[in-house]
Amino acid sequence: MKAFVALALLGGAFSAHAADWTGTGEAGLVIADGNTETETANAKLQLATEMGKWKHSGGLSGLYASTDGNRTAERWALFGESDYNFGPKTFAFGAGRYEQDAFSGFEYQATLSTGIGRKFIDGEQTKLTGTAGVGYKFFETENSFDDLGNLLEEGDRDSEAIFRGTADFEHFFNETTSILNNFIVEAGSSNTYLENAAALKVKMNSRLALAVGYAVRHNTGPTEGFEETDTLTTVNLVYQIH
Repeated sequence: MKAFVALALLGGAFSAHAADWTGTGEAGLVIADGNTETETANAKLQLATEMGKWKHSGGLSGLYASTDGNRTAERWALFGESDYNFGPKTFAFGAGRYEQDAFSGFEYQATLSTGIGRKFIDGEQTKLTGTAGVGYKFFETENSFDDLGNLLEEGDRDSEAIFRGTADFEHFFNETTSILNNFIVEAGSSNTYLENAAALKVKMNSRLALAVGYAVRHNTGPTEGFEETDTLTTVNLVYQIH
């Protein structure tokens, strides 16, 4: 639940400067009691601001799930990016991402990258932005234990150069309904990480919206005992910050 505590703290830190920052905060919660007790929660905060030729954006996300008291998912991530606009469509960027996932085989994964971006479509109804660059990835694998809890092998710390690319698409069907798709790839010599997140968002008023999302995460070289692909379907309430 660390992600949700951090989300609340970060939201409070920026609330005093809401006039300068815009973005969204979203959350979803499912609780089932009876023959099976299930709890699932996810939350995400994204903020951005522009100062002259600079644009700064960032946020955090979290996911938690349990069944019959047994934790089945716990993941949180921090991410940020700073862009310098050379012109109306071309910019340079520097980006960072840090993630802890209790069910990935890694203690943590972190990346730092830089490169060039381009706004290929920048209309009021449709937007498409892509970036490409290089960076470095730092990661540590988890310790392994036997059934009695004895340490069998310590996790390894390592790092590698990566290629990073993103594609962000948004289209407004009308004043209330839009579709968003965000894609990211981080390709290194030992593993390539890909994530694609799509969402359909319907506004209920100027502040609140309902979003149905589907995300796919894929690692070409997961640690032993873990699958290559994870999927996540969400139904979230979205709050517009402006």
